[in-house]
Amino acid sequence: MDYAVYAIPIIMALASLFCGVLGSRAKRFCGPVATAAMFVTLILSSYLLVRVLGAPDGPLSVRSSVPWITAGGLSVNLSFHVDALTTVMLMVVSFVGFWIFLYANGYMAGHPRIHLFFCYFSMFACAMYILVLADNLPLLFVGWEGVGLCSYLLIGYYREEDWCNDAGRKAFIVNRIGDFGFLLGMFVLFWSAGTLEISELINRREAIAAILPLATLLLFVGATGKSAQIPLYVWLPDAMAGPTPVSALIHAATMVTAGVYMVARLAPLFVLGGYTMTVVAVIGTSTAMVAGFIALTQNDIKKVLAYSTVSQLGYMFLALGTGAFTAAIFHLFTHAFFKGCLFLGAGSVICALHHEQDMRKMGGLRKKMPVTFLTFVLSGAALAGVPLLSGSISKDAIIESAFTRGNYLLWFGSVVTAVLTAFYTFRAVFMTFFGRFRGGDEAWHHVNESPRVMTLPLVVLAFFAVIAGAFNWPHLFGGHTAFSEFLEAKTAGLMTVAAVGAGEAHELATWQEWLLTGMMWVLALCGVAFAALPLRRRPAAGWSPWPAISSFSIARRRTSWAWMNFTTACSSSAC
Repeated sequence: MDYAVYAIPIIMALASLFCGVLGSRAKRFCGPVATAAMFVTLILSSYLLVRVLGAPDGPLSVRSSVPWITAGGLSVNLSFHVDALTTVMLMVVSFVGFWIFLYANGYMAGHPRIHLFFCYFSMFACAMYILVLADNLPLLFVGWEGVGLCSYLLIGYYREEDWCNDAGRKAFIVNRIGDFGFLLGMFVLFWSAGTLEISELINRREAIAAILPLATLLLFVGATGKSAQIPLYVWLPDAMAGPTPVSALIHAATMVTAGVYMVARLAPLFVLGGYTMTVVAVIGTSTAMVAGFIALTQNDIKKVLAYSTVSQLGYMFLALGTGAFTAAIFHLFTHAFFKGCLFLGAGSVICALHHEQDMRKMGGLRKKMPVTFLTFVLSGAALAGVPLLSGSISKDAIIESAFTRGNYLLWFGSVVTAVLTAFYTFRAVFMTFFGRFRGGDEAWHHVNESPRVMTLPLVVLAFFAVIAGAFNWPHLFGGHTAFSEFLEAKTAGLMTVAAVGAGEAHELATWQEWLLTGMMWVLALCGVAFAALPLRRRPAAGWSPWPAISSFSIARRRTSWAWMNFTTACSSSAC
């Protein structure tokens, strides 16, 4: 057990070292070595999952007797912690990560600096594993900063382009603003509790309850930076400057969920944080709506998915703020599959069109890229909330939790966002794969399906995007909610304690549950139908069916651009 826990980050660190030191002389081996290392960590993560499933209730801690930091009253060891929440995150990072690593072998083939790409990519995986496994806040912060550093390096990977360098600097500096809040939160906790061990902080939560509102609010500032919430969301759309596998793994499935994971890990502290829970829910709902409106009029296929990611992260924070911690983690789980597949599908299209990302120059690609088309549609349907797919199951659980806890204004905001999500997702589907091709005859003749090394990950992730809802199938449909029960039973009771502290949700009658669920299904399908309307009239336009909404979306986008330009100017002057 101990060796498996330590081996997971060490293996990825060794892969990064190989690619960085020897890769320039053995470039063709870097991709396979990094992918093989990721596969080994997937096996070890699966082993830990089986151990936790078979273990008695409670966490499994691996503590080192070797002190890491000793300063005054602060003593921190290199200690890792494995429980249900940890294993879920490990499986998300390793399973989705393995298929994205495999995809990257085809996407990045022939690039002169491919060894550096896989060096940074493997380094990111190592840092993410440390963040997930850490048993104390300083060690978690090392992983937190490590993924931020790798994100900066990978966003600016195409360093020949000034705008890529600007995007990397912006991401780095905006995240430092959030990280400053995280550090202050750690200082406040140590000042009041005398420890930064997560288990000890939870045990002493009643004694430090008076200071928890301030401490948790500061920690949440860090989460808004890492997980791209208002006002620190502006770095994520520009982060699409990096290679598409980076967008799929770091900026959709793993790193941007670090803030969600941190809040869930410290759930008992946040529950006693008073107004912090309300702030988390309000910020989450506001971010989900604003990003949804901005996505309506985006024409860059990756920017649509970027704002969609910001919006879906808002859903997760809404769930956390209302005390529905298991619902938040389950949406994190399903989101990794369908959003990872969507980004990889977008990368497949971009490769086929020789790096064209403007959807106004696409169209009709389903005829020449059937695998990419089918997987993109299935994953898009999951994101849009099409009935019984994974996104519908996890998103509807969040929306229902807001309703059952009496947060009707937040519930309304989440419903509006669900309609926007269905519309902008299938707007992208229809503009990319339907209608006539608008990129010119010469480009059309060169369009081909991507190689198998790129389409196989699409098929696997699309499959799980469809069926992942079965892991937490609702009782309404005769299900078992096994995912939620696993988290609540084998995370040292943290989820259960937090849910009770956040306030009990009132029970709904069966007919009320059917009414809410049916309404969400109808609204999702209406969003899909509205997205299809303009294609007959204006297939090349960035169209929205309601001029007022379109104008609002464009206004929000311009406001976002102004804030982005400001942060870019600040980052350029700082560097």
